Amino acid sequence: MKAVLLIALLALAGCQSAPVRVELQRVNVPIPVACAEPIPVRPVMPTDQLEPGVALDQFVRAAQAEIERREGYETQLRAALENCRRSVEEPI
Repeated sequence: MKAVLLIALLALAGCQSAPVRVELQRVNVPIPVACAEPIPVRPVMPTDQLEPGVALDQFVRAAQAEIERREGYETQLRAALENCRRSVEEPI
């Protein structure tokens, strides 16, 4: 009986291993979040308000004004997009 106990103790002593060292490493992973940026309201375009058969000079003036409005609207859309992208790409 003593021999069995001695063998069991030796077996258990052999199972003891060196202490495990745990090393922590920080990993930054971007987490997508819902964008809360408001969508700019599309402005009324001057050519949408023209009657059919309008004179050419009136149409050209409306088209030129529409180009400026569209550029302003595009600037607002790009700003909203950049604000959404920035919130996702910024490190934590």
